[in-house]
Amino acid sequence: MNGTEQPCEISWFSALCDDDYEFLGVSDPRLKSSWEHCRDIVLQAESGGFDNILLPSGYALGIDTTAFAAGIAALTRRIRLLMAVRIGESWPPQLARQIATLDRMLGLTGGGLPRLTVNIISSDLPGETLDSAPRYQRTVEAMHILRTLLNGEHLKFDGDFWKLDLAPPGVTTLTGKCPPLYFGGLSPAAREAAAQGCDVYLMWPDSMAGVRAIIADLRERAARHGRTLKFGYRVHVVVRETEAEARAAADRLLSRLDAETGAAIRARSLDSQSAGVARQAELREAASASDGYVEDNLWTGIGRARSGCGAAIVGDPDQVLAKLNAYRAEGIDAFILSGYPHAAEADLFARHVLPRIAHAPLG
Repeated sequence: MNGTEQPCEISWFSALCDDDYEFLGVSDPRLKSSWEHCRDIVLQAESGGFDNILLPSGYALGIDTTAFAAGIAALTRRIRLLMAVRIGESWPPQLARQIATLDRMLGLTGGGLPRLTVNIISSDLPGETLDSAPRYQRTVEAMHILRTLLNGEHLKFDGDFWKLDLAPPGVTTLTGKCPPLYFGGLSPAAREAAAQGCDVYLMWPDSMAGVRAIIADLRERAARHGRTLKFGYRVHVVVRETEAEARAAADRLLSRLDAETGAAIRARSLDSQSAGVARQAELREAASASDGYVEDNLWTGIGRARSGCGAAIVGDPDQVLAKLNAYRAEGIDAFILSGYPHAAEADLFARHVLPRIAHAPLG
């Protein structure tokens, strides 16, 4: 068990992939992915005291993540960036050079940790589809290549997807080490990839029993490779001064959504057929038909209008804090939170909950 007295990393989310709404499923030009809008979310999160912020990536959605990270690096001073990179679109040696360059642009935290962290996505090459097992094998190879080169080591690699014999790039990270690699996926192949290659395993919302089982399985898998993992939890949040106000705010998010629009949104997602998305659908089906709650303060209604992360912690500040601490007690080391609209909900969480939880960048 992980005692809740230990700090956890608290991150927010910037909507680079057109995922920001006042009413779920209703497009709002003010909240579309743009440099200005996503910049303002990052700056709101930094001023609010968050430790890190996820910059998501989707080929068909929104703006480019690596270019955005380079631009926002000059405007931030403290917050870390969790930059998502799509392995299907990358040549690992070039990606290593980009990561090292961004690392130097961002600098280190006050505690000497890299401000750049990397979210590895096991994506396809746009226009092509690779079966799950080889796609995750390619991701394992990419993580090995990145870690070797960014650790400043000569790479001699004979893999299924890359055969490389080369020195590390001339530009190095400030620490001389690879930044932390965050990675998620629920299928057996994804879990094995995480066990072999990442530093922080990310999971989407699940019941408390589900979280416990996933952590136990990943710890066992990592141990077989002589490794240990840290664990992150990606979830939405709706916090208000009272539970009644929070539930009303959650209901308002869905007040203009019809079932057909919700189904269309879920179907067009790049990961709409994944094991993780299937688990989010199972949670919705298991939830109360009357209000969408699958357990105390875990509301699955958001999943009616989006693929992927499909549940929210909903409640007053005490309830939200208690839920986060319950996850921490199960072994969660980091949270990636979001809410709608993202800048406004970041401010609410920063005022009502963040000062009451021990948090710091994940070492």
